[in-house]
Amino acid sequence: MRHVCGLDVHKDSVSVCILNEKGVVFQEKFGVLTPELERMVGVIMEHGVTEVGMESTSVYWMPVWRVIDPYVEQKLVNPYFIRQLTGKKSDVKDAEWIATCILKGLVRGSYVPEERIQRLRQYDRRIFDLNDDIVYRLARLDAALQRCNIRLSNYVSTTDCKSYGDVVDAIARGETSPDALLRCVHGRIVNRNGADVIRSALTGVVTPVDVDVIRQLREEIELARRHRDECQRRMDGLCSEWFLEQYANFQTIPGVKARSATAIIAELGTDMSSFEDAAHLVSWAGLRPRNDESAGRIKARGITHGNKYLRKTLIECVWGASRTKVCFYARFSHHQTVVRRKCRMKVQVAIARKMLSAIWFVLHDGVAYRDFNGGCQRRLTAATAYTALCKVIIFVVARPRFANWLMLCAA
Repeated sequence: MRHVCGLDVHKDSVSVCILNEKGVVFQEKFGVLTPELERMVGVIMEHGVTEVGMESTSVYWMPVWRVIDPYVEQKLVNPYFIRQLTGKKSDVKDAEWIATCILKGLVRGSYVPEERIQRLRQYDRRIFDLNDDIVYRLARLDAALQRCNIRLSNYVSTTDCKSYGDVVDAIARGETSPDALLRCVHGRIVNRNGADVIRSALTGVVTPVDVDVIRQLREEIELARRHRDECQRRMDGLCSEWFLEQYANFQTIPGVKARSATAIIAELGTDMSSFEDAAHLVSWAGLRPRNDESAGRIKARGITHGNKYLRKTLIECVWGASRTKVCFYARFSHHQTVVRRKCRMKVQVAIARKMLSAIWFVLHDGVAYRDFNGGCQRRLTAATAYTALCKVIIFVVARPRFANWLMLCAA
């Protein structure tokens, strides 16, 4: 007789319900410490459970998954699809309902990659967190300089540029002279805005407390950058060791470099058996437009929720690919934004959807990327020729003398 188990996972407890065709066999609540989880696994094995299901509750499901994974087949279920009616739920009933859904085959498990991919994911998402920290610290650093009335950020392109960093390093060492700080600024910035303006922007009221705060913020930014670079080196090494072929094939896609290739492997993995086709993968990533229509009225057409880390990486790759010469993505972006005058941001999402479909085929077939230059190139050529013809007609109509000259030449 088939036995299944439902787990309702919380921060400090796990409710267990074991079911078979005849009804409830076992119910109990366990703690989340490792000895308690191991005792729970022993109970599951004693009852001959063949399948375990649990909700994806924040990060609390991960240690439970790791403890059970070597022994029993598991399914990670999206809570959205097994939500119960309000007023008729408790931890025990939640576990029983999850087990019932698993027993009846009403739900399918979410995609959980293998152990090696999960390690890469930890590094990848750590890099995203560190990038957010760096942006936040740079804003705090600029606020500290503004408090001292040092307005260099008004005249540089970004607070992450070399001139800005050199000025901050000089102030952190205790140097506050405007002339000394001016020598740290690149000559192009000085020439564009004028030496007097930049010197005035570097003239401030800096106290010893401000110097200490600026130095500490600078050290925090440098520490975050070192940790980010260390994580990226580890990811490069692991991808070169475990997934060398896929790592190389990804970098043949326009706009995808080493950092993007490691991020895509970390979020997708290399086994496409979990995704039936490219459309399934696009839907999982949240790049497919939603279908929300009622009574003939369209309520929404925006993209759906999905893997936000993969989407961010793909959008960054698309911006690079749209600027790559002799590339399908660049031609498509130019045609949609310039010829058809569509919104550039929406076009980038559409290109990301096409790029993710290409990634599915690269992984599924185990081949390098091949650029598409067939019918689209002919359509773009025809559109360009049509635009040129319209310009000639407008010029002829606007210049009668030129039209007469053309008629004489034809005669």
